[in-house]
Amino acid sequence: MVRKRLIVSLLLRNGLVVQSVNFQHTNIVGDPKVAIEFFNAWNADEIILLNVTRDDNSTSAFHAILEHVARHCFLPLTAGGWVRSLDDANRLLRHGADKIVVNTGAAQRPQLVTELAQRFGSQCIVASIDVRQIDGAYEVFIDRGRTPLGSTPEAHASRLAAAGAGEIMLTSIDRDGSLQGYDLDLLRAVSAAVDIPVISFGGVGHWQHLVDGLKAGADAVAAGNIFHFTEQSTRAAKHFLRDAGMLVR
Repeated sequence: MVRKRLIVSLLLRNGLVVQSVNFQHTNIVGDPKVAIEFFNAWNADEIILLNVTRDDNSTSAFHAILEHVARHCFLPLTAGGWVRSLDDANRLLRHGADKIVVNTGAAQRPQLVTELAQRFGSQCIVASIDVRQIDGAYEVFIDRGRTPLGSTPEAHASRLAAAGAGEIMLTSIDRDGSLQGYDLDLLRAVSAAVDIPVISFGGVGHWQHLVDGLKAGADAVAAGNIFHFTEQSTRAAKHFLRDAGMLVR
């Protein structure tokens, strides 16, 4: 049986780690270089580094941070933000990423996922899906949660998987920063729609939420805000998952 993964997601705006609440990134936490030192020691399985700066001129600065983090990070490192072409993805890989996250670029042109998978391999491509509830129905949003795509998350996930994505990173915008746990109905629906691994993200407030996500079908559980303080270590989360009977790395 494949062991489940615990992933730390760091959101960077203008080079600094920020907390996120409903995709509003206003609370600055600190320096990503310092954060990585903690997570190396705390035994996470992976790190996801996302550039959430709303200006695409931020990519050069993000690449410099990514390169520094990659030199000091002993964990698999996934990076994303402003990936719209093979060149964009290649730059992230050259600066130290092991895998690439793609969101808006893939939604606007699913062929991009196929091109990325053919060049770098499906295992390297994480397709990110951001979802809101509108009048009780789930709707995919792109452009950092600002623009509706006009698709259900299940249909969009199926398109991305068929195009060659190796994993889906599923985020509930409504639950983001809420501390209320993952949207389990959303997670179950998307996990049932695809045959590739699904990473659940958005809403973790305590360790039981990680267990709930794995039981609802996630292959990996990711969190950000809860790990921004040293007393909330990934090592403690791993112990809780094991005690709950989860098969983790």
